[in-house]
Amino acid sequence: MAIDPMLPARGVQAVLAATVLGLMAYVASWWTSHWRMLSPHEVNWMIFSPVWTLFAIVPLTLIPWKMQRIADLPIAKFGLLFLEAMTMLYWFGGFIALAVFLSDRICFGTVCMVAKAGTVISALEWLAWAATLVFSVLRFMGARRSGAKMGEPKVEMHQGV
Repeated sequence: MAIDPMLPARGVQAVLAATVLGLMAYVASWWTSHWRMLSPHEVNWMIFSPVWTLFAIVPLTLIPWKMQRIADLPIAKFGLLFLEAMTMLYWFGGFIALAVFLSDRICFGTVCMVAKAGTVISALEWLAWAATLVFSVLRFMGARRSGAKMGEPKVEMHQGV
């Protein structure tokens, strides 16, 4: 049995999300303790996006992998595509907003390097989500066009063998 290429991709997405979560939690903690005020919205968004991602990966992985009957329902297919698209958009908006925020500031020191590293890793996370979204859309459109269920190979039977 072949391994679905989405499983390793989901693992990479989870690792990148956990990394960004740790980096941005450090930045938010430093900001709160140093400036005695809440961290900027851009940093807070980059804490929300990894948490959302870690929750979103669970149904995106388990439903197609272990609950095939549910995954074959049209509403589930659209729901999973919507969940994946929203997660990709969250990462896109987050890393762009954080990059713009950091470009307008005088930035130096460890916390600045951590924030910049978080921005770069967030961009990589967005690329990972964009790739899996394209793959999911192509698989979805191929299954719709052929009329076959997603993930099931077309089997042709020949008589006399």
